[in-house]
Amino acid sequence: MKTSDIIHETYTALLSNKVRTGLTMLGIIIGIGSVIAMVAIGQGAQGTIQSNIQSLGANLIQVTPGSQGGPGSQVSQGRGTARTLTYDDAQAVAGELSLIQAVSAELSSRYQVVGKGTNTNTTVMGATPAYPSVRNVSIAEGSFISNQNLRSLSKVAVLGPTARDDLFGKGASAIGQTIRINGIQFKVIGVTVAKGGSGFQNQDDMIFIPLTSAQKFLAGANYVSTIAAQAVSSDAMSQAQTDITYLLLDRHKISDPASADFSILNQNDIVATASSVTQTFTILLAAVAGISLVVGGIGIMNMMLTTVTERTREIGLRKAIGAKRADINRQFLVEAIVITLVGGLIGVALGAAVSWGLTAFGIIQTKVSIGSIFLAFGVSAAIGIVFGYYPARRAGALNPIEALRYE
Repeated sequence: MKTSDIIHETYTALLSNKVRTGLTMLGIIIGIGSVIAMVAIGQGAQGTIQSNIQSLGANLIQVTPGSQGGPGSQVSQGRGTARTLTYDDAQAVAGELSLIQAVSAELSSRYQVVGKGTNTNTTVMGATPAYPSVRNVSIAEGSFISNQNLRSLSKVAVLGPTARDDLFGKGASAIGQTIRINGIQFKVIGVTVAKGGSGFQNQDDMIFIPLTSAQKFLAGANYVSTIAAQAVSSDAMSQAQTDITYLLLDRHKISDPASADFSILNQNDIVATASSVTQTFTILLAAVAGISLVVGGIGIMNMMLTTVTERTREIGLRKAIGAKRADINRQFLVEAIVITLVGGLIGVALGAAVSWGLTAFGIIQTKVSIGSIFLAFGVSAAIGIVFGYYPARRAGALNPIEALRYE
């Protein structure tokens, strides 16, 4: 049987019952489209989380106060809420470790902030001049906190763009204006560039004041909530983390690392953990969507078995005039594969369109990868072969005499 004959027969057979063929394809279309869309959502979420983490700073190592006990241990100090780190610790890390190129000591908390006839509840960050370089923050207007502001306990503030909009109106000029934080007046000296962050620490919705002013006027104590250290390179992060650990243990006079009154997070470890979680999430979404592919494959098998039954006499006639068993097998197998491939092509287009729509309307960030498209086509072909093989084999095994007698 020639290839052209198989193509013609396949075309004729599938179009002889357009509704049934279309409904059979629908299962594959929905299945492939769902897999493409779910994988795109998972990969988009992974990219967004990684971007948010990287936006907090490059080659970042974060030190937070409080011990981090193991499973089943009693928590003696709340991680991040204890008061075991000081500005002197941050200065020691900056001055004594060669693998650290910049250090930002930070003290953050949420306060009610009053502006010009408006107010908002937002994060107020006590920061040092090194904060912009460590945390990848740029200034859009005015200036950031200076060493002079730090030494003189200046009551000055730098606003994130979201905080500026909440307090003075969207796009309004805030330089020179005054705000009240916890009842204390601060003069606005700068506005940061919008980063569009969300979750973790949204730097667009922050107000930055000198660390010393935050300690004196807001916290009333000489401690910091975070020490953010920037390593000289990504490769040096692990060694830099070790150096910070032993330096702080020595400063705090702690001999056993297990008894440390601080915890250290490496940015690479955070990214790796977040990536692992989102990859598991993506696999779960794809597996759930893949169930519909199995259902679609069963639908194809059901249709092909029905087709074999309806065309029994045709099969008998073909065998009687010389068609071989392999020719009949090939004919029905090709029909099943064509259904799945065409359905897969439409499904890929549908899944990509849904993913694009979710991103375009700002619902969620998605990312359609070439790998998922090739996977979809591979799955389509496999479904056509697996679920089309039995009906094709059954058609090829029919006895021509019994087939001709079939009513």
